[in-house]
Amino acid sequence: MALDLQFFDDMEAHIPKGRVRTRFAPSPTGYMHVGNLRTALYTWLIARKNGGDFILRIEDTDQGRLVEGAVDVIYKTMTECGLTHDEGPDVGGPVGPYIQSQRRDLYGKYAALLVEKGAAYYCFCEKAEADEAAGAFAHSADPCRSLSADEAAALLAAGKPYVIRQKIPAGQTTFHDAIFGDITVENDTLDDQVLLKSDGLPTYNFANVVDDHLMGITHVVRGSEYLSSTPKYNLLYEAFGWDVPTYVHCSPVMRDAQNKMSKRHGDPSYEDLIAQGYLTEAVLNYVALLGWSPRGELAEQEVFSLQELIQAFDISGISKSPAIFDLAKLEHFNALYLRAMDPERFHAVAAPYIRKSVENPAIDTALVAPLLQARLETLNEIPEKVDFFEALPEYDTALYANKKSKTDEDSSLELLKAYLPVLEKLEPWDHDGLYNSMVEYAAAHEMKNAKLMWPVRIATAGKAVTPGGAVEICQILGKEETLRRIRVGIEKLENR
Repeated sequence: MALDLQFFDDMEAHIPKGRVRTRFAPSPTGYMHVGNLRTALYTWLIARKNGGDFILRIEDTDQGRLVEGAVDVIYKTMTECGLTHDEGPDVGGPVGPYIQSQRRDLYGKYAALLVEKGAAYYCFCEKAEADEAAGAFAHSADPCRSLSADEAAALLAAGKPYVIRQKIPAGQTTFHDAIFGDITVENDTLDDQVLLKSDGLPTYNFANVVDDHLMGITHVVRGSEYLSSTPKYNLLYEAFGWDVPTYVHCSPVMRDAQNKMSKRHGDPSYEDLIAQGYLTEAVLNYVALLGWSPRGELAEQEVFSLQELIQAFDISGISKSPAIFDLAKLEHFNALYLRAMDPERFHAVAAPYIRKSVENPAIDTALVAPLLQARLETLNEIPEKVDFFEALPEYDTALYANKKSKTDEDSSLELLKAYLPVLEKLEPWDHDGLYNSMVEYAAAHEMKNAKLMWPVRIATAGKAVTPGGAVEICQILGKEETLRRIRVGIEKLENR
């Protein structure tokens, strides 16, 4: 059947030109791993740095790997990270649809065009896809490669099932990558890959080339594991007579020097990191530096907002070397971001974590939050740090002994019994009142403040390490609960 060449001319006429256009094209297979997030970020930054367009495309042609709800995970992650897209399934655009399965009618036409150009052929051999994926067939020896047009047409007319394969030419293929430079491969090392499967759906390797061209993509950012496939992509562009985009292959994110990060091995996805108490801004900042470094006057800077990254980002700063994901380094970034928050925002972020262990509504989270801000690396540390506000834990009276404060169990008992009546009469019960009371009592009895404040804090918190000291803890607990806990402390010390 003759091809409608006008169709191809019409498609070409719709392609946006004259500006940088990038795309993030995830497969909806479950979660957003760190490498995926980095690809999305770099792709977005290239578009924003150059005043171009950022496109979100969903590549769902591998139906067997689709996970329900995964598209929602993609949208949610992109939104949380501020990686807004100009075109995509939810916002539309001039070159939609932006979901590959909704474009399936296109791919057959372009595969047939390649056959017409002599760069692809119909293959009627019965080969198991699993065997093919494992490289069990020598595609260069495929008998269908040499079928004449009439022989192929007869088999098609007879309803024989087929796939369409790329016909790799003899010789060499050279392509340029923005990171790795010029790469040349011998074509006899490349297989005649399937472009169109027997069910009419394209393979990933074919669909992404067709879609990138028809969507006017100028820069293709992907993992360096695709370098080995890029000669075949290049040959497809050349066979169609299309401009080749700028390839940007990023080296992998590794768990250690030998192993790539993998969800199967328990490495965290973006969602996992957020659930573990990391801030989105910190994760993005750290991910940006996994394989990229700023140049010039910014070379020593490590903290970047998303807007600052737009100004600083340059493809030339991307490294050829694999990047190792270091959770301790991420904790460092997270701590920096937590400390830099204004108090109101920190309280808003911290309050849900405080309430995980402190349900008592009488405990004011707005008073607890400031005690935490300078003492955290992740938000998940909060519940355990503040659980004593909910209930006094069981504790050993040995906690009352502290060399630095010059206290022991006997002196602590004596001080608590002597200071309790002072607290019982204290009004108003607020920070200044408590502080002045403790400082004045210590001065009147010729002791350092810590000698009194240590036993008060142990009695009211039941922990050796707490956010905030005796004054803050007593203020937050309130008068009645503070006095009750001190009486419990006295009883513990008397009965030890």
